[in-house]
Amino acid sequence: MKTTHVKRAFRYRFHPTVAQAAELSRTFGCVRKVYNLALAARTQAWARQVRVNYNQTSAMLTAWKKTGELAYLNEVSSVPLQQTLRHLQVAFTNFFAKRAKYPRFKSRKKSRRSAEYTTSAFRFRDGRLTLAKMAEPLDIVWSRPLPQGAVPSSVSVSQDAAGRWYVSLLCEDPCVRPLPATDAAIGIDAGLDHLLTLSTGEKVSNPRHERRDRARLAKAQRQLARKAKGDGANRAKARLKVARVYARIADRRRDHLHKLTTRLVRENQTIVIEDLAVRNMVKNASLARAISDAAWSDFRGMLEYKAQWYGREVIAVDRWFPSSKLCSACGSLQQKMPLHVRIWTCDCGTTHDRDVNAAKNILAVGLTASVCGAGVRPQRKTPGGQSATKQKPLQREP
Repeated sequence: MKTTHVKRAFRYRFHPTVAQAAELSRTFGCVRKVYNLALAARTQAWARQVRVNYNQTSAMLTAWKKTGELAYLNEVSSVPLQQTLRHLQVAFTNFFAKRAKYPRFKSRKKSRRSAEYTTSAFRFRDGRLTLAKMAEPLDIVWSRPLPQGAVPSSVSVSQDAAGRWYVSLLCEDPCVRPLPATDAAIGIDAGLDHLLTLSTGEKVSNPRHERRDRARLAKAQRQLARKAKGDGANRAKARLKVARVYARIADRRRDHLHKLTTRLVRENQTIVIEDLAVRNMVKNASLARAISDAAWSDFRGMLEYKAQWYGREVIAVDRWFPSSKLCSACGSLQQKMPLHVRIWTCDCGTTHDRDVNAAKNILAVGLTASVCGAGVRPQRKTPGGQSATKQKPLQREP
């Protein structure tokens, strides 16, 4: 079986010494400063209708280091500073390709604290990682081993809002290879009462991680609200407590989704989901909290990249396909289907569970779209006519 060459980032916790933490904090600050300076320079140049690329910002960085005001940029490794300029270039490339919004300035309090090191700025020998400008290796908690013979091509160091330090090692994983092909196909209907309902009839319960810690989160947020605004130590401690609660929620949610998506990818060759517009759905004030806690976008993202790794197929059907109102037995379309109706009987005499019926319809139309050549993200309008999901009649004679 042919091995796919996949680069994966293996993330680990580590505990820096006082000197290492100080060095990394300085690096984070310099990375943020260089990014903001380069973004400001490119924005001003764009106002004059002048294009500035990475090479020009790199030359600017050299000039900034020679000034007295920014001489402190020389105290940290130059590699993370160059990497942040490359990240800015990618951000502008995505903006001009209309894949993202205009780049924003990094905030000292809200932006992610991170720095990226390439091979010239770190040494990895015998499982010990030493970064540039540091005399001692990082004290990494090796929760899982790296692939045999893996050599990191880049290293990213970060600190989250809860104060935890992480290091991500990007290296090629030879263990990732396509799984044996199978005929199994499954349709998935996402929901809130149940996180997922499968076309097989299985229902995956919604853990509601945020609801389980809602009281603890509310208490931490009340304590934070009572602290005087500013950079005081008490407010910083209260903000840290809130961040730790959020981190606990996010960790459990991510762990659950990883286990769930891995099982689905291993058991099925074809997985059909709905192309949900989650960004628009969270505008509903009464459901936004529950939808965000369900993390449907994260679920889809994990499914797609794992399917690509292991030789599976993910199909997303049109979000306007009436999966809940269509009878999976005879194909007749109901005129109305209010949300409170969970079980209904079709004119053909078939009694349906709303979610299971929707999952079966999603599977059927997804397999049709696959035969017609539709991709993971079906178009709403195609030059040659309707999308593949529209080619199957929504209403048939019983």
